Amino acid sequence: MTKPASSAERSSTIRAPRHGRGAAPTLHDVAREAGVSLATASRVLNGSERKVAESFRERVESAAAKLGYTTNVSAQATARGTSPVIALLVADIADPYFGLIASGVARGADEHGLVVTIAITERDQAREARIVRALRGQRPRGLILAASRTQEPMEADTAHELAEFARLGGRVVAFGPDGDGERRIEIDNRAGAEALGRRMAELGYRSAVVLGAAEGVRTSDDRLAGFRAGFEAAGGAIAAVHRGDFRRDSGAVSMTAALAEGVPAGTLVFAISDVVAIGAMSAIRDSGREVGADIAVCGFDDVPASSDVAPALTTVRVPLSEVGYQAFRATVDSDWVQAPLPLEIVVRASTPGIAS
Repeated sequence: MTKPASSAERSSTIRAPRHGRGAAPTLHDVAREAGVSLATASRVLNGSERKVAESFRERVESAAAKLGYTTNVSAQATARGTSPVIALLVADIADPYFGLIASGVARGADEHGLVVTIAITERDQAREARIVRALRGQRPRGLILAASRTQEPMEADTAHELAEFARLGGRVVAFGPDGDGERRIEIDNRAGAEALGRRMAELGYRSAVVLGAAEGVRTSDDRLAGFRAGFEAAGGAIAAVHRGDFRRDSGAVSMTAALAEGVPAGTLVFAISDVVAIGAMSAIRDSGREVGADIAVCGFDDVPASSDVAPALTTVRVPLSEVGYQAFRATVDSDWVQAPLPLEIVVRASTPGIAS
């Protein structure tokens, strides 16, 4: 005959967590361990706006730590209406341009106890629409579209998904001008490139080869138009334009094509980004030519590698980490207004100038 359990044993049995060995503890387990109701445990751990007595909060947090409980993001989203997540959509995570932006977003998120999730769009609007659709189910607090857009209207599916995201309380922040109601982060690419074009002409360059992305990509179009305006106004001329994309390999391929057509000594190469410029420099060296005194090269962005390559790359310095930080602030500040983003021309050894 089985001996009846004592009251102490029954109490122990009642309070023991019900999750099995190796199973994740549940919110019910935490509530039992803390000796509070399930609703109270949920309010503490899932971020409800309803106030909880400090003594209960401490008991719940202590129980959660003891059991190794981690918050269910979906439950938190249900409790608050949003999850503690900022979604950042970039074109290419391997591009240091987006890495620096991501660092700024992450800095802001850390200050607010939020988490950043990153998705890669590859500048494909259909892919972007699928990503936004998937993210909507996670109810992130904000969604930042950092990839450069084309001049074409936003794809209907993407526009619909963004509208639904905003309708459910999420905030959309996009890079570039001409928004559809979203908050915008604007980098004055045209003005920065125009100032660079004028500075290069002042150094004595009179002929330039330009390496850009496909027509219609706004960042590329603005930088090319700005450089052309500044360079030509100061006495220079654009000899050729070769188009690819924003990758290093594209810079090498475009530069190889330019070299095959003939690039006289003293020519300046302007690439729409430092990454493209570094690819072009590699192609110049591979062809037996010299970067600098033979063929000068300049870029845009001032990513860290720009000062590490040899010769160091002339560029337009963009405060990309600050850009990312401002994009984050735009997702959380109700009265946000973009602060100025000063751009600076940085002349280095890749453009030594032409003696008069």
